[in-house]
Amino acid sequence: MDARSQKIQQYFDSIAPQRVAYRKSKAYYWNSLTRYCDYFLHDDYSVLEIGCGTGELLANVKGGRKVGIDISPKMIDEARKQFPDLRFEVMDAEEITLTGKFDVIILSNLVGWLTDIEKCLCEIQKLCHPRTRIIVTYYNYLWEPLIKLAESLGLKKKSPNQNWLTRSDIINILKLSDYDVYRHNRNMLIPFNIPGISYLFNRFLSKVPGFSSLALNQFIFARPDIRIFKERPVYSTSVVIPARNESGNIENAVLRLPDFGKHVEIIFVEGNSTDDTWDKIQEIQEKYKDKHDIKIARQDGKGKADAVRKGYEMATGDILMILDADLTVPPEDIPKFYEAIATGKGEFINGSRLVYPMEKNAMRFLNILGNKFFSMAFSWVFEQPVKDTLCGTKVIFRDDYVRLKSNRKFFGDFDPFGDFDLLFGAYKLNLKIIDLPIRYQERTYGDTNISRFKHGLILLRMWLYAIGKIKFW
Repeated sequence: MDARSQKIQQYFDSIAPQRVAYRKSKAYYWNSLTRYCDYFLHDDYSVLEIGCGTGELLANVKGGRKVGIDISPKMIDEARKQFPDLRFEVMDAEEITLTGKFDVIILSNLVGWLTDIEKCLCEIQKLCHPRTRIIVTYYNYLWEPLIKLAESLGLKKKSPNQNWLTRSDIINILKLSDYDVYRHNRNMLIPFNIPGISYLFNRFLSKVPGFSSLALNQFIFARPDIRIFKERPVYSTSVVIPARNESGNIENAVLRLPDFGKHVEIIFVEGNSTDDTWDKIQEIQEKYKDKHDIKIARQDGKGKADAVRKGYEMATGDILMILDADLTVPPEDIPKFYEAIATGKGEFINGSRLVYPMEKNAMRFLNILGNKFFSMAFSWVFEQPVKDTLCGTKVIFRDDYVRLKSNRKFFGDFDPFGDFDLLFGAYKLNLKIIDLPIRYQERTYGDTNISRFKHGLILLRMWLYAIGKIKFW
Protein backbone atom coordinates (compact mmCIF):
# COMPACT_ATOMS: atom_id res chain seq x y z
CA MET A 1 0.00 0.00 0.00
CA ASP A 2 1.46 3.39 -1.01
CA ALA A 3 1.70 6.44 1.25
CA ARG A 4 -1.45 8.13 -0.09
CA SER A 5 -3.52 4.97 0.33
CA GLN A 6 -2.27 4.68 3.91
CA LYS A 7 -3.39 8.24 4.62
CA ILE A 8 -6.80 7.53 3.10
CA GLN A 9 -7.13 4.40 5.24
CA GLN A 10 -6.18 6.32 8.38
CA TYR A 11 -8.69 9.05 7.55
CA PHE A 12 -11.58 6.63 7.14
CA ASP A 13 -10.53 4.68 10.23
CA SER A 14 -10.67 7.94 12.20
CA ILE A 15 -14.22 8.81 11.10
CA ALA A 16 -15.62 5.25 11.21
CA PRO A 17 -17.04 5.45 14.78
CA GLN A 18 -19.19 8.46 13.81
CA ARG A 19 -19.87 7.39 10.22
CA VAL A 20 -23.18 5.60 10.76
CA ALA A 21 -24.70 8.50 12.69
CA TYR A 22 -23.26 11.07 10.26
CA ARG A 23 -24.66 9.23 7.27
CA LYS A 24 -28.10 9.09 8.91
CA SER A 25 -27.95 12.84 9.42
CA LYS A 26 -27.36 13.25 5.65
CA ALA A 27 -29.84 10.52 4.71
CA TYR A 28 -31.59 12.58 2.02
CA TYR A 29 -28.42 12.73 -0.07
CA TRP A 30 -27.25 9.16 0.52
CA ASN A 31 -30.69 7.65 0.04
CA SER A 32 -30.90 9.34 -3.34
CA LEU A 33 -27.72 7.59 -4.50
CA THR A 34 -28.95 4.26 -3.18
CA ARG A 35 -32.38 4.66 -4.75
CA TYR A 36 -30.91 5.47 -8.15
CA CYS A 37 -28.54 2.49 -8.19
CA ASP A 38 -31.30 0.19 -6.95
CA TYR A 39 -33.55 1.18 -9.87
CA PHE A 40 -31.29 -0.76 -12.23
CA LEU A 41 -30.75 -3.87 -10.10
CA HIS A 42 -32.61 -7.15 -9.91
CA ASP A 43 -33.22 -9.59 -7.09
CA ASP A 44 -31.05 -12.32 -8.61
CA TYR A 45 -28.02 -10.16 -9.48
CA SER A 46 -24.71 -10.72 -7.73
CA VAL A 47 -23.51 -7.30 -6.57
CA LEU A 48 -20.08 -6.08 -5.48
CA GLU A 49 -19.58 -2.62 -3.97
CA ILE A 50 -15.99 -1.37 -3.93
CA GLY A 51 -15.44 1.24 -1.24
CA CYS A 52 -18.56 0.15 0.64
CA GLY A 53 -17.85 2.14 3.82
CA THR A 54 -20.33 1.14 6.51
CA GLY A 55 -22.44 -0.85 4.06
CA GLU A 56 -25.72 1.07 3.82
CA LEU A 57 -25.90 1.26 0.02
CA LEU A 58 -25.10 -2.42 -0.45
CA ALA A 59 -27.63 -3.45 2.19
CA ASN A 60 -30.44 -1.42 0.64
CA VAL A 61 -30.15 -2.37 -3.04
CA LYS A 62 -31.62 -5.46 -4.63
CA GLY A 63 -29.39 -8.46 -5.19
CA GLY A 64 -28.81 -12.10 -4.38
CA ARG A 65 -25.14 -12.51 -3.49
CA LYS A 66 -23.85 -9.17 -2.19
CA VAL A 67 -20.25 -8.41 -1.22
CA GLY A 68 -18.65 -5.18 -0.04
CA ILE A 69 -14.94 -4.31 0.25
CA ASP A 70 -13.24 -1.28 1.77
CA ILE A 71 -9.68 -0.22 2.60
CA SER A 72 -10.64 0.77 6.16
CA PRO A 73 -10.80 -2.06 8.74
CA LYS A 74 -12.85 0.09 11.09
CA MET A 75 -15.39 0.91 8.40
CA ILE A 76 -15.75 -2.80 7.71
CA ASP A 77 -16.22 -3.46 11.43
CA GLU A 78 -19.13 -1.00 11.46
CA ALA A 79 -20.59 -2.56 8.30
CA ARG A 80 -20.47 -6.04 9.84
CA LYS A 81 -22.17 -4.81 13.02
CA GLN A 82 -24.99 -3.21 11.04
CA PHE A 83 -25.48 -5.94 8.47
CA PRO A 84 -24.21 -9.29 9.79
CA ASP A 85 -25.90 -11.26 7.01
CA LEU A 86 -23.80 -9.61 4.28
CA ARG A 87 -20.20 -10.32 3.39
CA PHE A 88 -17.72 -7.50 3.98
CA GLU A 89 -13.95 -7.73 3.48
CA VAL A 90 -11.03 -5.39 4.21
CA MET A 91 -9.36 -4.92 0.85
CA ASP A 92 -7.53 -2.29 -1.20
CA ALA A 93 -9.48 -1.46 -4.39
CA GLU A 94 -6.17 -1.50 -6.26
CA GLU A 95 -5.19 -4.96 -4.99
CA ILE A 96 -8.37 -7.05 -5.08
CA THR A 97 -8.05 -10.69 -3.99
CA LEU A 98 -11.69 -11.74 -4.37
CA THR A 99 -12.62 -14.65 -6.62
CA GLY A 100 -15.78 -15.25 -8.63
CA LYS A 101 -17.76 -13.10 -11.06
CA PHE A 102 -20.35 -10.42 -10.39
CA ASP A 103 -23.30 -9.17 -12.43
CA VAL A 104 -23.00 -5.60 -11.13
CA ILE A 105 -20.02 -3.75 -9.64
CA ILE A 106 -20.68 -0.40 -7.96
CA LEU A 107 -18.04 2.27 -7.33
CA SER A 108 -20.01 4.89 -5.41
CA ASN A 109 -18.05 8.08 -4.67
CA LEU A 110 -14.84 6.02 -4.74
CA VAL A 111 -12.81 7.18 -7.75
CA GLY A 112 -11.85 10.46 -6.06
CA TRP A 113 -9.92 8.56 -3.36
CA LEU A 114 -7.99 6.16 -5.60
CA THR A 115 -4.26 6.57 -6.12
CA ASP A 116 -4.44 4.80 -9.50
CA ILE A 117 -7.95 4.60 -10.96
CA GLU A 118 -6.83 2.64 -14.00
CA LYS A 119 -5.19 0.00 -11.80
CA CYS A 120 -8.42 -0.42 -9.86
CA LEU A 121 -10.45 -0.80 -13.05
CA CYS A 122 -8.00 -3.40 -14.34
CA GLU A 123 -8.31 -5.30 -11.05
CA ILE A 124 -12.08 -5.31 -11.46
CA GLN A 125 -11.82 -7.06 -14.82
CA LYS A 126 -11.01 -10.40 -13.19
CA LEU A 127 -14.38 -10.17 -11.41
CA CYS A 128 -16.32 -9.50 -14.63
CA HIS A 129 -18.10 -11.79 -17.03
CA PRO A 130 -18.96 -10.50 -20.53
CA ARG A 131 -22.28 -9.03 -19.37
CA THR A 132 -21.17 -7.45 -16.08
CA ARG A 133 -22.30 -3.86 -15.58
CA ILE A 134 -20.22 -1.20 -13.84
CA ILE A 135 -21.94 1.73 -12.09
CA VAL A 136 -19.68 4.67 -11.19
CA THR A 137 -21.01 7.57 -9.12
CA TYR A 138 -19.07 10.76 -8.41
CA TYR A 139 -19.83 14.37 -7.67
CA ASN A 140 -19.90 17.07 -10.33
CA TYR A 141 -16.67 19.04 -9.91
CA LEU A 142 -18.55 22.30 -10.53
CA TRP A 143 -19.73 21.81 -6.95
CA GLU A 144 -16.21 21.88 -5.49
CA PRO A 145 -16.39 25.52 -4.25
CA LEU A 146 -19.77 24.86 -2.59
CA ILE A 147 -18.49 21.66 -0.99
CA LYS A 148 -15.46 23.47 0.46
CA LEU A 149 -17.74 26.25 1.71
CA ALA A 150 -20.03 23.70 3.39
CA GLU A 151 -16.98 22.14 5.08
CA SER A 152 -15.76 25.52 6.36
CA LEU A 153 -19.24 26.24 7.77
CA GLY A 154 -19.47 22.87 9.45
CA LEU A 155 -22.34 21.70 7.24
CA LYS A 156 -20.21 18.88 5.85
CA LYS A 157 -17.44 16.86 7.44
CA LYS A 158 -14.00 17.97 6.26
CA SER A 159 -12.09 15.50 4.13
CA PRO A 160 -8.75 15.30 2.31
CA ASN A 161 -8.59 16.59 -1.23
CA GLN A 162 -9.89 14.14 -3.80
CA ASN A 163 -8.88 13.60 -7.43
CA TRP A 164 -9.98 16.37 -9.78
CA LEU A 165 -12.22 14.40 -12.12
CA THR A 166 -14.70 15.67 -14.67
CA ARG A 167 -17.18 13.29 -16.24
CA SER A 168 -15.07 13.25 -19.39
CA ASP A 169 -12.03 12.26 -17.31
CA ILE A 170 -13.85 9.28 -15.79
CA ILE A 171 -15.20 8.15 -19.17
CA ASN A 172 -11.73 8.46 -20.70
CA ILE A 173 -10.11 6.38 -17.93
CA LEU A 174 -12.81 3.72 -18.32
CA LYS A 175 -12.12 3.54 -22.05
CA LEU A 176 -8.35 3.36 -21.46
CA SER A 177 -9.02 0.46 -19.08
CA ASP A 178 -10.98 -1.48 -21.74
CA TYR A 179 -14.51 -0.61 -20.70
CA ASP A 180 -17.40 0.36 -22.95
CA VAL A 181 -19.25 3.41 -21.57
CA TYR A 182 -22.81 3.36 -22.86
CA ARG A 183 -24.76 5.84 -20.75
CA HIS A 184 -24.23 8.70 -18.30
CA ASN A 185 -26.38 11.30 -16.59
CA ARG A 186 -26.64 13.70 -13.65
CA ASN A 187 -29.26 14.47 -11.01
CA MET A 188 -29.82 16.38 -7.73
CA LEU A 189 -29.64 20.16 -7.52
CA ILE A 190 -30.32 20.42 -3.78
CA PRO A 191 -28.52 17.80 -1.61
CA PHE A 192 -30.73 18.29 1.44
CA ASN A 193 -34.46 18.22 2.00
CA ILE A 194 -36.45 21.43 1.72
CA PRO A 195 -40.04 20.12 1.69
CA GLY A 196 -41.59 20.54 -1.74
CA ILE A 197 -38.72 22.56 -3.18
CA SER A 198 -36.12 19.77 -3.13
CA TYR A 199 -38.65 17.41 -4.68
CA LEU A 200 -39.32 19.81 -7.56
CA PHE A 201 -35.68 20.64 -8.20
CA ASN A 202 -34.27 17.13 -7.83
CA ARG A 203 -37.04 15.03 -9.33
CA PHE A 204 -37.74 17.26 -12.33
CA LEU A 205 -35.48 20.24 -12.98
CA SER A 206 -32.21 18.35 -12.44
CA LYS A 207 -33.08 16.09 -15.37
CA VAL A 208 -34.01 18.85 -17.81
CA PRO A 209 -31.31 19.78 -20.38
CA GLY A 210 -29.36 22.80 -19.13
CA PHE A 211 -30.23 22.27 -15.48
CA SER A 212 -28.80 18.74 -15.59
CA SER A 213 -25.30 20.07 -16.29
CA LEU A 214 -25.40 21.79 -12.90
CA ALA A 215 -26.58 18.73 -10.95
CA LEU A 216 -24.43 17.32 -8.14
CA ASN A 217 -24.49 13.57 -8.72
CA GLN A 218 -22.94 11.98 -11.80
CA PHE A 219 -23.69 8.40 -12.87
CA ILE A 220 -21.66 6.56 -15.49
CA PHE A 221 -22.58 3.11 -16.78
CA ALA A 222 -20.01 0.84 -18.43
CA ARG A 223 -19.39 -2.76 -19.48
CA PRO A 224 -16.13 -4.67 -19.98
CA ASP A 225 -14.96 -4.65 -23.57
CA ILE A 226 -15.74 -8.07 -25.03
CA ARG A 227 -12.22 -8.24 -26.49
CA ILE A 228 -10.68 -8.81 -23.05
CA PHE A 229 -12.33 -12.26 -22.90
CA LYS A 230 -10.49 -15.05 -24.67
CA GLU A 231 -13.45 -17.32 -25.41
CA ARG A 232 -16.38 -16.21 -27.54
CA PRO A 233 -19.57 -18.15 -26.74
CA VAL A 234 -21.83 -19.49 -29.48
CA TYR A 235 -25.56 -19.14 -28.82
CA SER A 236 -28.79 -20.75 -29.94
CA THR A 237 -31.56 -18.46 -31.16
CA SER A 238 -35.36 -18.46 -31.17
CA VAL A 239 -36.94 -16.33 -33.93
CA VAL A 240 -40.53 -15.47 -33.05
CA ILE A 241 -42.72 -14.55 -36.04
CA PRO A 242 -46.12 -13.06 -35.14
CA ALA A 243 -48.43 -13.58 -38.11
CA ARG A 244 -51.87 -12.08 -38.72
CA ASN A 245 -53.27 -12.23 -42.26
CA GLU A 246 -49.83 -13.05 -43.67
CA SER A 247 -50.52 -16.30 -45.50
CA GLY A 248 -48.51 -15.27 -48.55
CA ASN A 249 -45.34 -14.61 -46.51
CA ILE A 250 -45.10 -17.71 -44.32
CA GLU A 251 -43.05 -19.93 -46.62
CA ASN A 252 -40.63 -17.14 -47.57
CA ALA A 253 -40.06 -16.39 -43.88
CA VAL A 254 -38.68 -19.92 -43.53
CA LEU A 255 -36.82 -20.14 -46.84
CA ARG A 256 -35.16 -16.72 -46.58
CA LEU A 257 -34.04 -17.05 -42.96
CA PRO A 258 -30.32 -18.03 -42.94
CA ASP A 259 -28.77 -20.52 -40.56
CA PHE A 260 -26.48 -18.98 -37.91
CA GLY A 261 -25.11 -19.58 -34.44
CA LYS A 262 -25.49 -22.88 -32.62
CA HIS A 263 -29.11 -23.51 -33.62
CA VAL A 264 -32.09 -21.57 -34.99
CA GLU A 265 -35.60 -22.26 -33.72
CA ILE A 266 -38.51 -20.70 -35.68
CA ILE A 267 -41.73 -19.98 -33.78
CA PHE A 268 -44.86 -18.87 -35.64
CA VAL A 269 -47.62 -17.36 -33.52
CA GLU A 270 -50.83 -16.84 -35.50
CA GLY A 271 -53.08 -14.01 -34.34
CA ASN A 272 -56.80 -14.13 -35.23
CA SER A 273 -56.32 -14.03 -39.00
CA THR A 274 -59.24 -13.71 -41.39
CA ASP A 275 -57.35 -15.45 -44.20
CA ASP A 276 -55.78 -18.93 -44.26
CA THR A 277 -52.61 -17.95 -42.36
CA TRP A 278 -53.06 -20.68 -39.71
CA ASP A 279 -53.55 -23.38 -42.35
CA LYS A 280 -50.47 -22.16 -44.20
CA ILE A 281 -48.38 -22.20 -41.00
CA GLN A 282 -49.35 -25.82 -40.32
CA GLU A 283 -48.59 -26.71 -43.91
CA ILE A 284 -45.14 -25.12 -43.84
CA GLN A 285 -44.26 -26.74 -40.52
CA GLU A 286 -45.03 -30.18 -41.96
CA LYS A 287 -43.34 -29.43 -45.31
CA TYR A 288 -40.02 -28.37 -43.73
CA LYS A 289 -39.99 -30.44 -40.55
CA ASP A 290 -36.85 -32.32 -41.64
CA LYS A 291 -34.87 -29.17 -42.45
CA HIS A 292 -36.02 -26.60 -39.89
CA ASP A 293 -36.97 -26.60 -36.21
CA ILE A 294 -40.43 -24.99 -36.43
CA LYS A 295 -42.89 -24.54 -33.57
CA ILE A 296 -46.38 -23.14 -34.03
CA ALA A 297 -49.12 -21.71 -31.83
CA ARG A 298 -52.24 -19.57 -31.95
CA GLN A 299 -52.30 -16.62 -29.62
CA ASP A 300 -54.86 -16.45 -26.84
CA GLY A 301 -55.38 -12.69 -26.77
CA LYS A 302 -55.03 -9.88 -29.27
CA GLY A 303 -52.23 -7.68 -30.53
CA LYS A 304 -48.61 -8.21 -31.43
CA ALA A 305 -47.42 -7.90 -27.82
CA ASP A 306 -49.56 -10.86 -26.80
CA ALA A 307 -48.25 -12.90 -29.74
CA VAL A 308 -44.61 -12.11 -28.95
CA ARG A 309 -45.03 -13.04 -25.30
CA LYS A 310 -46.60 -16.36 -26.20
CA GLY A 311 -43.73 -17.08 -28.59
CA TYR A 312 -41.14 -16.15 -25.97
CA GLU A 313 -42.77 -18.53 -23.48
CA MET A 314 -42.30 -21.34 -26.00
CA ALA A 315 -38.73 -20.37 -26.87
CA THR A 316 -35.72 -22.46 -25.83
CA GLY A 317 -32.93 -20.43 -27.49
CA ASP A 318 -30.32 -18.41 -25.62
CA ILE A 319 -31.25 -15.36 -27.71
CA LEU A 320 -34.80 -14.18 -28.50
CA MET A 321 -35.61 -12.36 -31.74
CA ILE A 322 -38.71 -10.96 -33.41
CA LEU A 323 -39.23 -11.08 -37.18
CA ASP A 324 -42.40 -9.47 -38.49
CA ALA A 325 -44.22 -11.80 -40.89
CA ASP A 326 -44.69 -9.00 -43.45
CA LEU A 327 -40.94 -9.43 -44.19
CA THR A 328 -40.43 -5.68 -44.57
CA VAL A 329 -37.33 -6.35 -42.47
CA PRO A 330 -35.47 -8.83 -44.70
CA PRO A 331 -34.92 -12.23 -43.04
CA GLU A 332 -31.47 -12.21 -44.63
CA ASP A 333 -30.51 -9.40 -42.20
CA ILE A 334 -31.30 -11.42 -39.07
CA PRO A 335 -27.74 -12.83 -38.68
CA LYS A 336 -26.51 -9.23 -38.26
CA PHE A 337 -28.60 -9.00 -35.11
CA TYR A 338 -27.12 -12.24 -33.84
CA GLU A 339 -23.57 -11.01 -34.41
CA ALA A 340 -24.29 -7.71 -32.66
CA ILE A 341 -25.50 -9.33 -29.45
CA ALA A 342 -23.23 -12.40 -29.53
CA THR A 343 -20.09 -10.27 -29.88
CA GLY A 344 -21.12 -7.91 -27.07
CA LYS A 345 -21.82 -4.84 -29.19
CA GLY A 346 -25.01 -4.45 -27.18
CA GLU A 347 -27.36 -6.33 -24.89
CA PHE A 348 -30.59 -5.17 -26.52
CA ILE A 349 -30.42 -4.81 -30.30
CA ASN A 350 -33.05 -2.56 -31.83
CA GLY A 351 -33.65 -2.51 -35.58
CA SER A 352 -33.63 0.91 -37.25
CA ARG A 353 -35.48 1.51 -40.53
CA LEU A 354 -34.63 5.22 -40.59
CA VAL A 355 -31.04 5.11 -41.86
CA TYR A 356 -31.09 3.67 -45.38
CA PRO A 357 -33.38 5.02 -48.15
CA MET A 358 -36.66 3.11 -48.22
CA GLU A 359 -38.49 1.56 -51.10
CA LYS A 360 -41.20 3.86 -52.43
CA ASN A 361 -44.17 2.46 -50.51
CA ALA A 362 -42.36 0.83 -47.59
CA MET A 363 -43.51 3.48 -45.08
CA ARG A 364 -46.08 6.23 -45.45
CA PHE A 365 -44.99 9.84 -44.97
CA LEU A 366 -46.90 10.41 -41.73
CA ASN A 367 -45.47 7.18 -40.31
CA ILE A 368 -41.95 8.46 -41.07
CA LEU A 369 -42.64 11.79 -39.34
CA GLY A 370 -44.09 10.00 -36.34
CA ASN A 371 -41.14 7.65 -36.08
CA LYS A 372 -38.65 10.52 -36.26
CA PHE A 373 -40.43 12.45 -33.52
CA PHE A 374 -40.61 9.45 -31.23
CA SER A 375 -37.00 8.52 -31.90
CA MET A 376 -35.86 11.91 -30.57
CA ALA A 377 -38.33 11.81 -27.69
CA PHE A 378 -37.38 8.33 -26.54
CA SER A 379 -33.63 8.85 -27.03
CA TRP A 380 -33.90 11.61 -24.43
CA VAL A 381 -35.81 9.32 -22.08
CA PHE A 382 -33.50 6.31 -22.51
CA GLU A 383 -30.28 8.38 -22.43
CA GLN A 384 -29.07 6.24 -25.33
CA PRO A 385 -29.66 6.79 -29.07
CA VAL A 386 -32.82 4.97 -30.16
CA LYS A 387 -33.58 6.07 -33.69
CA ASP A 388 -36.53 3.82 -34.51
CA THR A 389 -38.65 2.71 -31.58
CA LEU A 390 -41.26 0.96 -33.71
CA CYS A 391 -39.11 -1.34 -35.82
CA GLY A 392 -40.49 -4.81 -35.23
CA THR A 393 -37.13 -6.57 -34.99
CA LYS A 394 -35.72 -6.52 -31.47
CA VAL A 395 -33.22 -8.91 -29.88
CA ILE A 396 -32.51 -9.77 -26.24
CA PHE A 397 -30.93 -12.62 -24.26
CA ARG A 398 -33.56 -15.00 -22.90
CA ASP A 399 -32.35 -14.72 -19.29
CA ASP A 400 -32.60 -10.92 -19.54
CA TYR A 401 -36.14 -11.31 -20.86
CA VAL A 402 -37.03 -13.47 -17.85
CA ARG A 403 -35.85 -10.63 -15.59
CA LEU A 404 -37.67 -8.09 -17.76
CA LYS A 405 -40.87 -10.08 -17.38
CA SER A 406 -40.57 -10.13 -13.60
CA ASN A 407 -40.03 -6.33 -13.68
CA ARG A 408 -43.15 -5.81 -15.81
CA LYS A 409 -45.23 -4.95 -12.76
CA PHE A 410 -43.17 -1.75 -12.42
CA PHE A 411 -44.40 -0.40 -15.76
CA GLY A 412 -47.67 -2.29 -16.01
CA ASP A 413 -49.26 -3.98 -19.01
CA PHE A 414 -49.67 -0.90 -21.17
CA ASP A 415 -48.24 -1.67 -24.62
CA PRO A 416 -50.33 -3.33 -27.37
CA PHE A 417 -47.33 -3.43 -29.73
CA GLY A 418 -44.73 -4.99 -27.43
CA ASP A 419 -41.94 -2.69 -28.64
CA PHE A 420 -42.03 -0.36 -25.67
CA ASP A 421 -42.58 -3.09 -23.16
CA LEU A 422 -39.21 -4.47 -24.28
CA LEU A 423 -37.46 -1.09 -24.57
CA PHE A 424 -38.63 0.12 -21.16
CA GLY A 425 -37.70 -3.20 -19.60
CA ALA A 426 -34.25 -3.16 -21.21
CA TYR A 427 -33.60 0.32 -19.80
CA LYS A 428 -34.58 -0.71 -16.29
CA LEU A 429 -32.31 -3.77 -16.52
CA ASN A 430 -29.49 -1.36 -17.37
CA LEU A 431 -28.83 -3.06 -20.71
CA LYS A 432 -26.84 -1.39 -23.44
CA ILE A 433 -29.35 -0.58 -26.18
CA ILE A 434 -27.90 -0.28 -29.67
CA ASP A 435 -29.54 0.44 -33.03
CA LEU A 436 -28.82 -1.81 -35.99
CA PRO A 437 -29.70 -0.25 -39.38
CA ILE A 438 -31.73 -2.42 -41.75
CA ARG A 439 -33.10 -1.86 -45.24
CA TYR A 440 -36.86 -1.56 -44.85
CA GLN A 441 -38.69 -3.03 -47.81
CA GLU A 442 -42.15 -2.68 -49.28
CA ARG A 443 -44.44 -5.54 -48.27
CA THR A 444 -45.31 -7.94 -51.10
CA TYR A 445 -48.45 -9.43 -49.55
CA GLY A 446 -51.31 -8.05 -47.46
CA ASP A 447 -51.91 -4.69 -45.81
CA THR A 448 -50.40 -3.00 -42.78
CA ASN A 449 -52.05 -3.64 -39.41
CA ILE A 450 -51.00 -0.21 -38.07
CA SER A 451 -53.49 2.67 -37.73
CA ARG A 452 -51.42 5.86 -37.98
CA PHE A 453 -53.58 8.18 -35.90
CA LYS A 454 -55.00 5.78 -33.32
CA HIS A 455 -51.65 4.14 -32.66
CA GLY A 456 -49.83 7.48 -32.81
CA LEU A 457 -51.91 8.69 -29.88
CA ILE A 458 -51.13 5.49 -28.01
CA LEU A 459 -47.41 6.08 -28.57
CA LEU A 460 -47.68 9.66 -27.33
CA ARG A 461 -49.41 8.41 -24.21
CA MET A 462 -46.68 5.81 -23.69
CA TRP A 463 -43.95 8.44 -24.08
CA LEU A 464 -45.57 10.57 -21.40
CA TYR A 465 -45.93 7.47 -19.26
CA ALA A 466 -42.23 6.65 -19.80
CA ILE A 467 -41.21 10.14 -18.66
CA GLY A 468 -42.87 9.44 -15.33
CA LYS A 469 -41.55 5.90 -14.95
CA ILE A 470 -38.03 6.42 -16.33
CA LYS A 471 -37.03 10.07 -16.38
CA PHE A 472 -38.91 11.56 -13.43
CA TRP A 473 -39.50 8.50 -11.24
